[in-house]
Amino acid sequence: MTNDDRPQRRASLELLRAEAGDELAALIAERLRAGEDPWEFMDDLPSVDELVVFLLRAENIEADGGVRPSRARHYRVLRQIALDYPPLTPAVWRLLGEPNTHRRWDATVRADAS
Repeated sequence: MTNDDRPQRRASLELLRAEAGDELAALIAERLRAGEDPWEFMDDLPSVDELVVFLLRAENIEADGGVRPSRARHYRVLRQIALDYPPLTPAVWRLLGEPNTHRRWDATVRADAS
């Protein structure tokens, strides 16, 4: 594993979760204001821990010049997030284990995406 694949620790997990919770609450409020039915969209939203993983992944991509990661690098980055933040491990493995999820925000790297 190279240092390029490691997310930089910028805050405690508690702070990251609080930020993600605020973001999720804002997203829910926005969709409710738009008239969407929560019974139709709540299952599509990421969990707080999934949002934290995506935040850390995005920081890693930004640190790499914004280059979209290959499938192998995507795996390494998420695995390193799980190693650096052990409580996020279930969310990381859930994201890695769902190659064809119904969620629109899914960050799975697909062969046709590049």
